Amino acid sequence: MNSKVNTKEKFIETASRLFEIKGYNATGLNEILAESGAPKGSLYYHFPKGKEQLALEAINLAGQKIKLNLQRNLESIENPIEAIVTNIERLADVIDTEEKTRDMSISLLALETYLTNEVLRKACEDIFSSLEAVYAEKLIKAGVEKNKAYEFGSVIGAITEGGITISLTRKNGNLLRSIAKQIPSIVKLSE
Repeated sequence: MNSKVNTKEKFIETASRLFEIKGYNATGLNEILAESGAPKGSLYYHFPKGKEQLALEAINLAGQKIKLNLQRNLESIENPIEAIVTNIERLADVIDTEEKTRDMSISLLALETYLTNEVLRKACEDIFSSLEAVYAEKLIKAGVEKNKAYEFGSVIGAITEGGITISLTRKNGNLLRSIAKQIPSIVKLSE
């Protein structure tokens, strides 16, 4: 990998981490530059449209990582209900031990940009939809009708995101564990 690619990736990783911790509006380009250790000119070389372009790539990177983690967690257990419950419990454990959302949620960016930046709002929407689809596809493989599976995927995605936010606020994963316990009564494999 050449240094231009490394520099670009370093910017994206740094921006992603800072946006997660501080949010989009509170993170400045100078801070991203300082944290990344790259020269200022290289930022505009890689991201000629500035902060929005960098944020878009950071959101997409975070979304890819979150989706990959979700897919791995769901694929590790054949039964979809058990897989979903285990995934949510793992999120609770991460919050208990690390009190962070790294590679777990883009909710802060979504909430911060949904009214002010259509490009970033749309990127967040696409990520949420892709996560819902991961849940749905797992359920479809277990025989759940497609429309019902996507409805369940949306519900699971929404309660998980809300659970992450509240758990972080409370500084423990107990709410996520409560959500995990409710998944079998919410998601029905056959009716």
